[in-house]
Amino acid sequence: FSATLECELLDRRSFRSPAVARMAVFAFIEGFYNPTRRHSALGYLSPIEHEARAMAENN
Repeated sequence: FSATLECELLDRRSFRSPAVARMAVFAFIEGFYNPTRRHSALGYLSPIEHEARAMAENN
């Protein structure tokens, strides 16, 4: 995770303050990394894909 964060977010930007950096890290984690990463426990689907399939199966 830390290598991805460093490569995808931190190496490409400079931040005006620590607070702005914290907000950018939070947005990266909650807006990109958590919803789109593939996870072995979900059959290598992202959480969004897994939830969509579960909803389709229930309908």
